[in-house]
Amino acid sequence: MEKNNNSNKSIAVVDGDGDGVMKMGLFSDEEVREISGLKRGGDFVEVTCGCTSHRYGDAVGKLRVFINGDLEICCECTPGCQEVKLTPAAFEKHSGRETARKWKSNIWIIDRGEKIPLSKTILLKYHNQASKTANGSHKHHNGRPFHRDEFVRCRRCNKERRFRLRSKEECRIYHDAFADATWECAKLPYDKITCDAVEERASRKVYRGCSRSQTCNGCTSCVCFGCDTCRFSDCNCQTCSDFTKNAEN
Repeated sequence: MEKNNNSNKSIAVVDGDGDGVMKMGLFSDEEVREISGLKRGGDFVEVTCGCTSHRYGDAVGKLRVFINGDLEICCECTPGCQEVKLTPAAFEKHSGRETARKWKSNIWIIDRGEKIPLSKTILLKYHNQASKTANGSHKHHNGRPFHRDEFVRCRRCNKERRFRLRSKEECRIYHDAFADATWECAKLPYDKITCDAVEERASRKVYRGCSRSQTCNGCTSCVCFGCDTCRFSDCNCQTCSDFTKNAEN
């Protein structure tokens, strides 16, 4: 549901929980109208981005800025590039940028025809807010438990595939896949891939979405030991059953 009575006002979106609460989302038209490749989604905006290597030139991609502070980049450095849902740090590294680990300055967008570092744009507004409120608990800035990305290995090709756990639906997809001894690549619902698709590189797998550290191996900021988002009352597995019983007591 959208409400846009004034071009200078932000888009209002309904809370993803379906509780009907209106929340002001993302950026006003005035703030982003001159940015190249702008597209609006329900809880994100997408813009053209890039990172320049002195050796390889410009690597371009599509940056998605989510209202919860998450940033995702789909790389388009070559027509057949398989790198999708990259963190900014991973995209910076993938581009071959010589002075890595400064992605806020090295990744740029195009505003009014000029390359502008992300750090000098409004696009990091929600990301910076989320970083400031990360306080060592496993809860995200919206008060809900945060879950890092996980992997499941395909029974057929033995390759690991990434699962993004940012919603209850995504947590259920991972939960069922992890419990399925016959799981294979073709069962992945949101990324239509086959066993022929290239497996993520080991250097990419270390980036699992932790807001405290890009290469975190697991901490209280990104590891959840059970919540209403990742446990399911209609599941009969021991983990979910124990959580449901404890919640009722």
